[in-house]
Amino acid sequence: MPYRPPTEPTWTFLTNHAHVLLCLARDPTLRIRDIADLVGITERTTSAILDDLEHTGYLTRHRVGRRSHYTLSLDLPLRHPLEQDHVVGELLNTLAESRTMPPTERAVVGATTVNAGGATPTRRARV
Repeated sequence: MPYRPPTEPTWTFLTNHAHVLLCLARDPTLRIRDIADLVGITERTTSAILDDLEHTGYLTRHRVGRRSHYTLSLDLPLRHPLEQDHVVGELLNTLAESRTMPPTERAVVGATTVNAGGATPTRRARV
């Protein structure tokens, strides 16, 4: 039998919903096409995930011209019973800052909401 080199696993530790939130924490002005490319999913799937997140209160969409800008609600709990004692802001605080992005381009994630104009520091996520 010929040797087959090991292949990369296709699974990840985070869901596509978490990946979409992470993209928006880094840049709340991303287009659906850009989010889809970053996450590696279709635009249709991205749109469905954005709808899920909006209907459950994790994000709010604001139209600015023809573009959408997103505000994240970072003080809502994670949805699985194993993590429900933690808020989404904790996860995004840990993951949102990219080591390759200059500090001036990083989204501020420690506040209750993140939007295109910066953070609204009304209440910090529990850490």
